[in-house]
Amino acid sequence: MIEDIKKDIERLTPKLIEWRRDFHRFPEVAFREKRTAKVLKDFLEGLGLPVRSMAKTGLRADLQGQRGGKTVALRTDIDALPLQEENDSDYKSENPGVMHACGHDGHMAIILGVAKILVEKKDRFKGNVTFLFQPSEELPPGGAKPMVEEGALEGVDAVFGLHLWQNLPTGKIGVVKGPMMAAADNFSMTVSGKAGHGSMPHQTVDPILVASQIVCNVQSIVSRNVDPLKPAVVSFGVIKGGTINNIIPEEVLLKGTVRSFDPEIQELAERRLYRIVEDTCRAFGAEGEFVYERGYPVLVNHAADVDFLLEVVKETLGENRIVDFDPIMGGEDFAYYLQKVPGAFFFFGSGNGRDYPHHHPKFDIDERALPEAALLMANLALQYLEKM
Repeated sequence: MIEDIKKDIERLTPKLIEWRRDFHRFPEVAFREKRTAKVLKDFLEGLGLPVRSMAKTGLRADLQGQRGGKTVALRTDIDALPLQEENDSDYKSENPGVMHACGHDGHMAIILGVAKILVEKKDRFKGNVTFLFQPSEELPPGGAKPMVEEGALEGVDAVFGLHLWQNLPTGKIGVVKGPMMAAADNFSMTVSGKAGHGSMPHQTVDPILVASQIVCNVQSIVSRNVDPLKPAVVSFGVIKGGTINNIIPEEVLLKGTVRSFDPEIQELAERRLYRIVEDTCRAFGAEGEFVYERGYPVLVNHAADVDFLLEVVKETLGENRIVDFDPIMGGEDFAYYLQKVPGAFFFFGSGNGRDYPHHHPKFDIDERALPEAALLMANLALQYLEKM
């Protein structure tokens, strides 16, 4: 059947690109993907698939093959980022301040292509394929958890997902057995001092100075508190304070993220952050408010399903497509699916000729990745139903 699918993909390639560019032109952020969900639902129902809405703007569509067999789920995320696009392509975002800067537009096109191809072959395989279209991957608390809670994985035996990846050459595959992506937590802190004129700092409690000390002190968590053989990241992404150059402000807001694979390190980072904020503020006569939010858990791939995936990659695209790949500190709420059922999440290279990374206002993908990724996902589903 693989040769038939290759011919189908070749025929469908212009449509894959058309779908991807349409989603790119009309991006929508977390849980507001109303137009996106309507386009997806209309297409899936047009294929004759029953579609169930869940998690506000999420969808589950079920394809029934011949009686018997297992059920395999394929998941795509559907949300965009709150980012102003700076590309000049004819499919540039038409929604101000919103952009598909991570590849989710391509993910949707890939899974739509798989759905169309497998619907045409439903009389030739046993079992079922469930297509999951998940909102809000980019912004915690994310859409995967409510999707699971509302029945996205009911009756599902395994789940697979891919992510187009700019850091890999187009068509190359990266995957890790076991922990592959980090737990992603967020924190915020507000430093409150005493405002005053910049020419008379002795009459103030300068929250900018205190915040600066906190940023420096926090760097000691990874460099001096964490085992150097264990990965951990603590990064600040927001510092806001003040309105004019000659006024020391009343307060400063800081926000950041903690990435880890080890629960003990996660707890250590939270504990040390709290202590550093408290003690640094006290030392300068300021007050500090600290909030720590647990985010997505560690994404842990199931070893047997990774082995199966790699065999399908070799059969479908060739052994030379697989590259050595290390775990990354990025977070992914696909982790919630893997906590419930076996499966694997992997990266599919889309970086040839593309200079800008994920989440950059000039991000774009190499669209030559789309047909090959669709071919792999279609064969992955069919091979799972046949062999697993």
